[in-house]
Amino acid sequence: MNADFGQVWSATHARVSSSQLEEWLGFAQACCDVADEIALRHFRRELDIETKPDRTLVTAADKQIEEVIRARIAERFPDHGLVGEEFGETRGETTARWYVDPIDGTHNFIRGIPLFGTLLALEVESEIQVGVMSAPALRERWYASRGAGAWAVGAVGSEGSRPLHVSRVAAVEDAQLLYGSAADLEASGLAPGFRPLLSSVWRERGFGDFWGYALVAEGAAEGMIEVDVNTWDLAAAAVIIEEAGGRLTSFDGTRSIAGGTVLATNGLLHDEFRSRLGQGGAETRRP
Repeated sequence: MNADFGQVWSATHARVSSSQLEEWLGFAQACCDVADEIALRHFRRELDIETKPDRTLVTAADKQIEEVIRARIAERFPDHGLVGEEFGETRGETTARWYVDPIDGTHNFIRGIPLFGTLLALEVESEIQVGVMSAPALRERWYASRGAGAWAVGAVGSEGSRPLHVSRVAAVEDAQLLYGSAADLEASGLAPGFRPLLSSVWRERGFGDFWGYALVAEGAAEGMIEVDVNTWDLAAAAVIIEEAGGRLTSFDGTRSIAGGTVLATNGLLHDEFRSRLGQGGAETRRP
């Protein structure tokens, strides 16, 4: 196994004890339980929808979920920082910082498509320590903590948690490749090899948002590509992918959730995918 990915390697990025990680993960799971209930209460109902300055959409459910999670974090961990999609950043007194995406896939949520979920992760000393992706309409959840592996619960049999492992596919022609928006990828100019790469793989599908990363962690796909992504979109996915044995970087190969682009893979095909995508220009760095 390459030295810069795999479950053993991922465990070296733990910054606290296993008992502390377990506590944080349990707290994150409990927050997502509440978020699931709020989201399902609004799903496929008449919604109050607003357009934000960046022309993306937000619902009352997005705001309510983030408000509830913020309040719970402030009460339980008052010295922790927080970055949320809807209400921005609250600085903490330690290096611990939560990332909250109250409803990833808001446009799906608005249109009654069940591919949406709450994403919650905790970073310590610039390393994501725990992450949860909860998709209540699918009745599935994916989660991980450093050194404890990546897991999923729900759907298949719904009998307890199952361990996640990325696939062992090592040839591009045998790979299934996922992506967010083909139009956005091409318009960005950052992936000039995107179309040729699609024609080289066994199968390609446009499964965007958290769902693509879940499928890579499940071993159902070998890669997921997106541009114009934010830290809260990727924080939970990063630790889940890495604990499942894969890799997640920006297009330039930097192991970061702040690069604005993302390539998540089973690790074995990461360098090949990145090489084929090409270097189409400087990435936009986010604060």
